[in-house]
Amino acid sequence: MSSTTHTTETPSKPTPALRSPWVLAWIGLLVTVLAVNLTFVILAIRTNPGLVNANYYERGQEYERTMITRLARDPGWLMRADIPKPLTAGVEESIGLVLVDQAGQPVDVDEATFYAYRPSDVSRDFALPMTREGKGRYRVETSFPLIGVWDTLIAVKTGEDEYSVGERVNVARP
Repeated sequence: MSSTTHTTETPSKPTPALRSPWVLAWIGLLVTVLAVNLTFVILAIRTNPGLVNANYYERGQEYERTMITRLARDPGWLMRADIPKPLTAGVEESIGLVLVDQAGQPVDVDEATFYAYRPSDVSRDFALPMTREGKGRYRVETSFPLIGVWDTLIAVKTGEDEYSVGERVNVARP
């Protein structure tokens, strides 16, 4: 006689998706990424400094129109900005300009102006006239109010022509 034993096994039920640790981890990751992106968007809108130059389009068109004319009238001067390194915020520094022609002779101009642009905050931009120290040498005393990156430009005018030399500088903590 053979006896058969039947065991009744109940098949295990699958875990509901929202209780699976893998599904919960993916949902948590997705929510975290969306929250970080939303935070960045809100910060970008609230702290937007705007354009550095309000008339950027007109200036760009003017630059394009006159580039060939300027190249044709370029006297070939060598302009060297003498900006001390390192610069320190709040400390007055002397910034100079040496201007010579192709033969190495000093050149005098009608006016020289030092410009400092803060790429992240247009309200901190400033311009100062430079004083003539000697033939072909100009100087200005200035201090940068904030630490960080600044774009400097020294522009000289002779008649209606303007020539410039620029440099990006980093201003350190005092």
